[in-house]
This record gives sequence, structure tokens and C-alpha cells, in this order.
Amino acid sequence: MALTANDVDRFEASRPRLEAIAYRLLGSAAEAEDAVQETFMRWLAADVDRIEVPEAWLTKVLTNLCLNQLTSARARRETYVGQWLPEPLLAGDPMLGPADTAEQRESVSYAVLALMERLSPGERAVYVLREAFDYSHREIAEILDITEAASQQTFRRAKKRVADGKARTRIDEAAARRIVEEFLTAATSGRIEPLVRLLTEDATSIGDGGGKVPARAKAIEGAVAVARFLRGLFEPSESKRAMVGGTPEVYAWTANGDPAVVAVVDGRVVAVMCLEVTAEGIAAFRSQLNPDKLQRATARWAATDHGEPLFTVF
Repeated sequence: MALTANDVDRFEASRPRLEAIAYRLLGSAAEAEDAVQETFMRWLAADVDRIEVPEAWLTKVLTNLCLNQLTSARARRETYVGQWLPEPLLAGDPMLGPADTAEQRESVSYAVLALMERLSPGERAVYVLREAFDYSHREIAEILDITEAASQQTFRRAKKRVADGKARTRIDEAAARRIVEEFLTAATSGRIEPLVRLLTEDATSIGDGGGKVPARAKAIEGAVAVARFLRGLFEPSESKRAMVGGTPEVYAWTANGDPAVVAVVDGRVVAVMCLEVTAEGIAAFRSQLNPDKLQRATARWAATDHGEPLFTVF
């Protein structure tokens, strides 16, 4: 049966929510778009007049597509070059989804997306649907073909595993900018002492180059080691300019709700460094350098009034 314009409109009205769910499940905007488009193709092929609750039907189809994708993604990540990090979304990206509650904002933070890699696909699905989109356990059970009791148990287990990570401090955009500016001042001072004072003792730094851009194969751990690495990262170097194709302009921004350093060369985002801020200091730096995972950030950047850079580096 051919879909009417109204049927297509019904799907398009659900697209933003579906994309936000898929992004949280997959940690990749590109893969989320593909999953939502495949859901649309299933919608095109369905007898929609017999679907009693379209939202529930679409969510079920999308979630199961994402579960299949997560299973294959785990195998691919075993051969991924270096550290794997999610694709960052810059402030204002509609794929970030709802941000009305602390749980919704937390669920899309870069730190929590990274922590969710600890979860099985099923745990991740239950956690995202319950924590970020407030689905009831009855609804989740129907989506995943499990019992309500199993949904409740899985959610408790998933939430505990995510909560075992460091607790974040929620801050507004103005505070995020101040934190990034303070960090950049310390990082470009040429000394490690100002940086060490900003970090927690067990601070870590992780970079994802995907084999396309040089990045450390293992996380750097400890305040002093991280401070030394960051000091070197911001020192001028011809090799660094050659690596990114020019002299980066540096901005204080937010990505996934976290304070972030955004480096841009000729309008192209070449790096997004998300800072995980806790009450004790900056606990982690997660740097996305893989150009394949920065295409959406570049498109978002082009559509944003981002003002003047703080400075240029390298």
C-alpha cells in the first residue's frame, strides 16, 4: 500500500525523537541517520493503517535495528585503530534531543556516552529508553520483547554500571566557557604546574584518531602525565600544522553539554576536546580527531555564529 502525504508527515514528525534515540544508542550521528532512514523504509513497506500506535511501532523497529548495529559495531571496534570515542555533537545540534531534565542532559553527555560502552546492547537500550526518554518498563518490555521485571532489573544494573564512573558537575554555557578559557591559559603557559592544579589526581586523556590522525594508542593517566602531554600538545610545531592542514583557530564551546575546545582550520573542525568536570577538578579529556567523526560538527559549525577564536595554535 502506498503511503499518503499524511503518513510521511507522521514519520517526519517522529524523526527528531528517533534520531536522538539512535544517537544515544550508537554513539554515532552518521549511523543514527542510517538507522532512522532504514526505519523509514520499513514504514514505507508497512500497512500503516493497521498500526495502532505509530510512535511505539517506529521506536520498536528503530531500537531493534540499533541493537543489531551495536552487536556488529562491537566486532568492528575490536579491530579499530587506537581508542574509540563517540562522535561529538556541538551545542544546538537537534540530534542531542530533549534536555528538559538532568537525566536527559546527562544521558547525552560525552562522558556518559563513553561509559555506556561498558554496557551490553540490551542494557544500553533499556538505559536510554528509560533514563533519557522516560519510557515505562511496560513499554520497554514491549519494545524489546522482554518482561517488565527483566526491564527493571536490566535498568538497575545498567544505571549502576554507568554511575560507577566519575560524577559530573552540571554547568551552564557561560561557566563552561570560563573553564575552557582557564584550561587553555594553563595549557599554553609552557608550564605544567597551572595545569596540574586544574586536574584531579587520577585525570585521564584519551584521543580517537581512528588511524586517520596520529593519537596515543592508550589513555594517559595521572595529573602530572596528562599535564605534560597537554603542554606538549599546545606547543607550536610545523609537523602539527602539516597534520591538520593549517593553523587551527581555537574556540571555547560546548559539545554534548560538556565544556569543549573546538579547533578549526579554514572552516573545518579538526578536533573537539571534551572536558569532564567534577567537583574536584577536570577528570578527563576526550579528544575526537578522526575526520570521519567530525563531518557533522563541521556542518554545524558552518551554521553557527561562533564569533572570534580565542587564539590560534601550532
